[in-house]
Amino acid sequence: MNFAFYVEKLENSEEFKKFKTEFPGAYPCSCFFVIDKQGNDNKQHFDFYLPSEKKISSFQLENSQLVPIQETKEVLEEISLKHDFYFKEIEDLIVKEMEANKVKNDIQKILFSMQRVKGKDYLIGTIFIPMLGMIKVNIDIAEKKITDFEKRSFLDMMKIFKKK
Repeated sequence: MNFAFYVEKLENSEEFKKFKTEFPGAYPCSCFFVIDKQGNDNKQHFDFYLPSEKKISSFQLENSQLVPIQETKEVLEEISLKHDFYFKEIEDLIVKEMEANKVKNDIQKILFSMQRVKGKDYLIGTIFIPMLGMIKVNIDIAEKKITDFEKRSFLDMMKIFKKK
């Protein structure tokens, strides 16, 4: 699926139009996507920062709901919704990088969070693979390039939490 398809779906929803009328200063600050390769647990959320309220609201496209999330003291940076990429294209980048790093597993589920980091929009991903494996990946959206790739296991994460 194309990112622009989800943006168009969001912008055409009556709930979003009503929200933009009520909060004209709101801007997108993050997006969240779940791509379930083994089931149907796919999700698409667009988060908007409301500067006047110092709150975040999230649009859940899979069930067309607006969900007020939380108050925040931090001013969140605006992300662009003008990107043009296909999630399959991003997945192919990840698979190539997995091959280059000798990771031979199939992808079970992909979680992406689109965020602005140091003035650039990134897809920050967690990829779940068999045997409690996971891959952390950062992708520069403008360049369609992986900037960070790290394979971990769920057990590694448990060790980190136990140390704290």
